[in-house]
Amino acid sequence: RGGHTSVYNSMALGLAGVTSETQDPPGGRFYRDENGRLTGLVAGGARSVFNELIPSDSSREQRRDGVILISELMTQAGLTSVHQTGGSRNDMVAYQDARDAGGMRFRMYLFPRGQLFDDLVNAGVRTGMGDEVFRIGAVKFTADGSASERTMRMSEPYEGRPDDFGLLYMTEEEIHESVENAHRNDYQVAIHANGDVTINMVLDAYERVQTLWPKEDTRHRIEHCSLVNPEILTRIADLGVIPAPFYTYVHYHGNKWVDYGEERMRWMFAHKSFLDYGIPVAPASDYTPGPYEPMMAIQSMVTRKDFDGRVWGPNQRVSIEDALKICTINGAYASYEENIKGSITPGKLADFVILADAPQDVDPDAIKHIEIVRTVVGGTTMYGA
Repeated sequence: RGGHTSVYNSMALGLAGVTSETQDPPGGRFYRDENGRLTGLVAGGARSVFNELIPSDSSREQRRDGVILISELMTQAGLTSVHQTGGSRNDMVAYQDARDAGGMRFRMYLFPRGQLFDDLVNAGVRTGMGDEVFRIGAVKFTADGSASERTMRMSEPYEGRPDDFGLLYMTEEEIHESVENAHRNDYQVAIHANGDVTINMVLDAYERVQTLWPKEDTRHRIEHCSLVNPEILTRIADLGVIPAPFYTYVHYHGNKWVDYGEERMRWMFAHKSFLDYGIPVAPASDYTPGPYEPMMAIQSMVTRKDFDGRVWGPNQRVSIEDALKICTINGAYASYEENIKGSITPGKLADFVILADAPQDVDPDAIKHIEIVRTVVGGTTMYGA
């Protein structure tokens, strides 16, 4: 699914020692039917008991080749730079190996996962280290559940589930401690927070560290930042925080939004509201849960239509020009790189994409079908149809 829920059969439940009497852990849930029997659906932190049952057996070479393959696929789709959040030690090695092998076609801004923070600090690693091809980004923490899997933590319950407000993965104290440690060690911070409750908790932490240890131009981020309101928007703008809401989700995950309701969807993936408040909203696919194709993203942000043509939150539609800005210069700004990429400007890196048609010249519902003719990174053609 999207990395927050999994389905296990009875054998897996037995091997993990999970029974109907097993209590839900903090930040996790074993779903049960009306009779209290396990359904096999498991969410959040409850999934950790199964991790040892599913060993990873990929080799270093396979991981390197995986990076090379995904860089080929993403440049074919028109991507020149990618931000990966929650990278592991193996991920960092794989990207460097792919680069050394001459096979990495895009630029990478890699967010190490929070569990690696102490080791990275002790090794002297900081946000911004690296070069224009492979750079260390923000340190990433995950504070609540998923939008598409309907587990994010909200102030109001899910439609038809009056007792279900979603899941928190971090306590207020854990968020404050993580933000403080990263901020004081000169890291950009990126926290996964989908629901309005969690977003406010993260903003409290960002506000606190800036009051106690003020720094210029931190560009701390909120990954996903799915459900907002005017108060949250004002706080984000005042703090200079960068939200990165899903840009293909409305189109791709449309059947999920009935669990939120039409009124709540007016404030979800709120690209238009972010722009109206002067916030440099960044692009985000959350691949693999969401497609990474930027042309689908532009269509989704412009039309707010799902696969079946149903409109969700039409008030959040943006112009094609604004959608292009979100996918280019705003993405560069989110990684402190707006002075070297994000626009076709003399003196910047020669990263650009040639399209068969201008998005303004086609039916908005057909933008995702526009052909990528050529993808150029650093003046070198990385994909040519």
